[in-house]
Amino acid sequence: MTVIAADFQTAGRGQADHKWHSSAGLNLTFSILVKYGAQRDLTPSAQQILTPAASLAVVDFLAERGIDAVIKKPNDIYVDGKKICGMLIENGIRNGAMARTIFGIGINVNQTEFPSDLPNPVSMSVLTGKIYDRMECLNSFLKHFSNRMSQIWQDAETLRREYELKVISLQK
Repeated sequence: MTVIAADFQTAGRGQADHKWHSSAGLNLTFSILVKYGAQRDLTPSAQQILTPAASLAVVDFLAERGIDAVIKKPNDIYVDGKKICGMLIENGIRNGAMARTIFGIGINVNQTEFPSDLPNPVSMSVLTGKIYDRMECLNSFLKHFSNRMSQIWQDAETLRREYELKVISLQK
């Protein structure tokens, strides 16, 4: 697993043509590269389990800070109807098997003011009134991420059930 974090983004993107805005030095914006191989083989049809694993890792991370989050399919994370996290997941397939996955994740941590054209953003700081150490947050998230990724091979069915329990429907 390789992690690349940025202090800020100048051209953050979401699904389709959506943009992701993150003020410099306030949030977590990072990518995780996971490579698969003989010991951790993942078939292309099994890639649907990656979204639940990554989404639940964010939910776990937030819960550890007293923030009750839900998932808007496929992988946006909301708290009280407001978006706190978005992610993009891109897979690479080689010779009929999964070769790698890149998880691009943005979590609103300390930002308290957002552009007016964003429909419903929120941050950990807005929700709790606290200022968070972003490096501590990243390290904590990565522990949750590793645990959920391990669950793919150990107990994928429970992972799927937990994901479905956290999924909600939001009206736009």
